[in-house]
Amino acid sequence: MASSMRQLLEEVSRDHFPYPPATPGEIEEFEQRVGWRLDADLRAFYLHCNGAELFKQRPGCPYRILPLSEIIRARMAIYDEDDDRWGPASAYALCYVQDGDYVVVDAGRQEDGRYPLIDGWHEAWPDPKQCGQLAGSFSEFLEQALRSNGRKFWLKRAP
Repeated sequence: MASSMRQLLEEVSRDHFPYPPATPGEIEEFEQRVGWRLDADLRAFYLHCNGAELFKQRPGCPYRILPLSEIIRARMAIYDEDDDRWGPASAYALCYVQDGDYVVVDAGRQEDGRYPLIDGWHEAWPDPKQCGQLAGSFSEFLEQALRSNGRKFWLKRAP
């Protein structure tokens, strides 16, 4: 059963390592910088905490949801080049998951008013066959990440 965003945020605060909340001004500055508006899930998260480290703190935290100031185009985060051959301009690195890999928000499309999140696996980025959708919304991603025991929930475990 899906948890509400409120419940997920309470769990982040209780059991993980959230950063201080973003101010409305920081959110407005972010939206002006990137040219897209946070959806309801992302806005709730960033008003609650401007990023978080899940399960353990750096170094080595398996999920580091980036503060607004560190969110950049996925192609810049992964390849350090702002060029269309390295992925769409609408894809932004949202969560660092170790070894140069990211969970990416696709700000170029919405499903039911929410941005989908996709795998930003650096070895295959931006191949859509290998970097598929992980979640239909940030709240869906956050819930799965919180239930993962620190593992990348979208990777199948070897037998």
